Amino acid sequence: MSEKNIKSIDQDIDEKTPKENFSHYKKMRLSLSMTETQFENGYWYAAELKAFAKEIGIPSASKLRKDELEQSIKYFFRTGKVELSTQRSLTNTAVKDVDLGLSLELPIRHYTSNKETKSFIVAEAKKQVPNLKEKSGVRYRLNRWREEQLTQGIPITYGDLVNRYIELNQTKEKFSQIPTGRYINFISDFLAQEANATRSQAIEAWEQLKELDAPKTYESWKAYKE
Repeated sequence: MSEKNIKSIDQDIDEKTPKENFSHYKKMRLSLSMTETQFENGYWYAAELKAFAKEIGIPSASKLRKDELEQSIKYFFRTGKVELSTQRSLTNTAVKDVDLGLSLELPIRHYTSNKETKSFIVAEAKKQVPNLKEKSGVRYRLNRWREEQLTQGIPITYGDLVNRYIELNQTKEKFSQIPTGRYINFISDFLAQEANATRSQAIEAWEQLKELDAPKTYESWKAYKE
């Protein structure tokens, strides 16, 4: 699909009658009167989620990731109860691993997700597999794997993290859908389904989907486009 065809979708939106089950997007405010479906069909920035999470009393809202905020808020809309969606530690006053000097033997205790750490992982992985290419969705899965090990009390090193990074990138099977990773899932599905699609086209299509009052899936985008 050409860039021109994808861009034409935006140009046609104001001229077309909305298709069945879709409507023009009107930015809603997060409110207590929303339903879980309305919340899921909208697109919310992290700042909006954190402010709303604080309003309804979710503890440590400012320290939660976006996906954790979404999970906690959906639980609130579904049950009317407030629940923290993570078991990971949200307090960290110790020296960061990166400040100690990263090495393969260094135990992961106080991980920092920054450019230096990411570059270290990639550089060490390419020492083992020079032509290694990063698959879409690997970073998310690598971070969740690391958190799961530490939450379960399983000690791991940066060498273990590098090995896991290599394993994930060498997996031939398509990754399963991420429960709350709507952007990652959409990009992955778009690239798999659209012939000769580029990542820039996938991102542009996602930006269009964000403006629709519809589920944030490739299927929704495809249905609207057709």
